[in-house]
Amino acid sequence: MTRITRRHFLQASAAAGAALGAPMLARESMAQELSFQPEPGAKLRVLRWKRFVQGDEDQWLANTKKFIEKTGVEVTVDAENWEDVRPKAAVAANIGNGPDIILSTNDDSHQYPGRLLDVGDLCEYLGKKYGPWYPSALAYGKSGGRWIAVPLGSGGNCMNYRASHVKAAGFKEFPKDTDSFLKLCQNLKKNGTPAGFALGNATGDANGWCHWLLWAFGGRVVDEQNKVAINSKETARALEYAKALYPTFIPGTLSWLDPNNNKAFLSGEISLTANGISIYVAAKNSPDAKMQAIAKDMNHAAFPVGPVGRQTLSALFFTCVIFKYTKYPNAAKEYLRFMMEKEQYEAWQKASASFVVQPLAFYERNPVWTEDAKNTPFKYTCKNMLPNGYAGTMGAASAGCMADFVVVNMVAEAASGNMSVKEAIERAEKRARRYYR
Repeated sequence: MTRITRRHFLQASAAAGAALGAPMLARESMAQELSFQPEPGAKLRVLRWKRFVQGDEDQWLANTKKFIEKTGVEVTVDAENWEDVRPKAAVAANIGNGPDIILSTNDDSHQYPGRLLDVGDLCEYLGKKYGPWYPSALAYGKSGGRWIAVPLGSGGNCMNYRASHVKAAGFKEFPKDTDSFLKLCQNLKKNGTPAGFALGNATGDANGWCHWLLWAFGGRVVDEQNKVAINSKETARALEYAKALYPTFIPGTLSWLDPNNNKAFLSGEISLTANGISIYVAAKNSPDAKMQAIAKDMNHAAFPVGPVGRQTLSALFFTCVIFKYTKYPNAAKEYLRFMMEKEQYEAWQKASASFVVQPLAFYERNPVWTEDAKNTPFKYTCKNMLPNGYAGTMGAASAGCMADFVVVNMVAEAASGNMSVKEAIERAEKRARRYYR
């Protein structure tokens, strides 16, 4: 298992920054080329998530078509909702049958690392050619020092807001601290232009902002020794803040899944939420004049900094895993190598309007980050985010807690008043201990 402490995270970030001092194109030209010879008659089944941005899926399929034409390998790509991919991946791992490659979410792959093909040769190649890998990518891609997954990138995660409504609420710029953020949400509510943040079992949106909230106040599920530490005064402070924040939300957020806040924002029901870039892309690309007006008025900003005094960003992470049961391991590796090379990866990022943020420093150069200033705030999501399981070890326990929505449910229970802060923490602690034994 890979342990990422704050000290290690900062050291790795510094190393990544130092590596960027050398010209990126020089790194690319110096890398020794690698390819895998597909097995005769190879056929691959790939399972990925259903797109939130149409260009994402369209370009992924276009790149796949290029791979098929180049190699002759037959590839079938299926798409499922995020919440459906997780159980299908777990079943495939347990029974030893299913898709050859799965585009997985968060640290799901750490629940069954022994069932996954070692992709160290591929990841080391990519790291030398396009790296360095960001610290979060190392955390999600490795288990016990072994590469179990190819990091694909993170979902961008920023505050999405209507600029005119924030200005009307008395703020010239988006708040940078949690006290001011609370005041903004209270003023938006008074003006009839409320905020809305997912508190249902939403894999991306709810986990993202609820973990930010917990970490912003110094709370954490486990400490550096992997001991459950969620029952703390810092967690209590985070939940007291959530109780003050929740009344500013539009009704119904307790049942919101990932699509709900997108729909509420685009319908004009809310003026502020946490999300990737999909809301903006949908509004910008719509032929509807009202939607285009929303795109023109909206913007993105980093999450406010809490009492800990530093950014505590959390975001959805995507990896590509190859199961050991595949009959065509070389073909599977070659497919992922092809998809991660700049000709395909940069085109995919551009087509998806940066919905997935790169895990490799080289791709910071992609013009998608500068051609529209509203894309730019997402650029360093993957570089700056803290991994699941912070501040302890990523593994089956962290993946279990995330999949079971331990933090999200705790925040929802306390914020809504369905439980007292003390009761919500104690229940979360009990649930976490089931995984961290």
